[in-house]
Amino acid sequence: MHVERLELIDFRSYHHAVVDLQPGPQVLVGPNGVGKTNVLEALHVLAAGGSHRVGGDEALVREGAQEAVLRAWTRDREGRGQEVSLALRPGGRNVARVDGAGVPRLRDALGRVRVVLFAPEDLALVRGDPADRRRFLDQLLAQRRPAYHAARQEFERALRQRNALLRQQRLGDPAAQAGLPTWTEAVATTGARLVAARLLACHALADPFAARAAELAGGAPGATPGLAYRLSTDRVEVADGGVQEVDPQGLARELAEGMRERAEEERERATTLVGPHRDELRIDLDGRPARSHASQGEAWTLALALRLAAREVLEEVGEEPVVLLDDVFSELDDGRRARLAAWCGRAEQVVVTAAVEGDVPLGGPRLLVRPGEVQASTGPDEHREARGEGDHGDPGQKERP
Repeated sequence: MHVERLELIDFRSYHHAVVDLQPGPQVLVGPNGVGKTNVLEALHVLAAGGSHRVGGDEALVREGAQEAVLRAWTRDREGRGQEVSLALRPGGRNVARVDGAGVPRLRDALGRVRVVLFAPEDLALVRGDPADRRRFLDQLLAQRRPAYHAARQEFERALRQRNALLRQQRLGDPAAQAGLPTWTEAVATTGARLVAARLLACHALADPFAARAAELAGGAPGATPGLAYRLSTDRVEVADGGVQEVDPQGLARELAEGMRERAEEERERATTLVGPHRDELRIDLDGRPARSHASQGEAWTLALALRLAAREVLEEVGEEPVVLLDDVFSELDDGRRARLAAWCGRAEQVVVTAAVEGDVPLGGPRLLVRPGEVQASTGPDEHREARGEGDHGDPGQKERP
């Protein structure tokens, strides 16, 4: 799959812009702060239903506007085209459309635009907190299996209810104790579905992750990377690739038993301490945590390899995703730049941002980004038009979702 055109209306710094793209690599060039990352973020929002930079939608809508509209036109490997749009309405209900027709639920539009995005913040996949790695798995699964988004929402509702009862219980409300068993079972059942999906994703990632890490490192001898998933019950499952079987019912029993064992601590702290919200995706080097043992160069390589592995995992169940690389080449040494460029040459579509064009040893067109607009620029290969209207376009003349 590749994106042929992206339209932004009142999104971030853009009043109205249209960006034409093509298969293969292309580079968005411009100084820091002009909106290059916003273009990649828009594609990510269309793919995953949310930003990779902020938790809510408020920051995505241009100041003074009531909503932001994102629209992408894609083409699959069979040549079929599709239009996907999303209206972001902070304080209201976001609305998605596919080929101009509304869909009943936002998740019905997820996975139609497929992307894998790597940004400098992804160093947190190695150096950051467990929440950063859980978010990585959740966003990957939302594209791989759109039903995962609904399962996660169901778990979060059950978790909120159980945590509310634990708080009421600490305040001495006698009714809270009676309701806890029901919501304990709900958290265990819905949480087990998420854990099962994450475990399968970890096993699917294991082999391509190791392969991409070795490729980026140039095959130089070094520590062997690996993935492991540590459940909140303290059980660790090492991801070893291949076809795996996971028992959701067994996982539900494991989570329920874990909550029973920590019931006293949960009452004291008034929060649920067992479940997928407490799990950890562990990145290892020779069995040791990469968070504390990886050098800076190794950390960059591991984080990038994890994203590239995600692309392969997504391709296993559908169209090849678009690869988005946000200011990555400037952080790599010459050898890793060359090896990443060679990898990009094999991908169906890659969109790269760079403040300095010379940092990116890639062919393909260059698109010049200025505040509020994206314009065509001369490139080392063929020229590709990109139109941007900056702050002069009128979104009211455009059809909105």
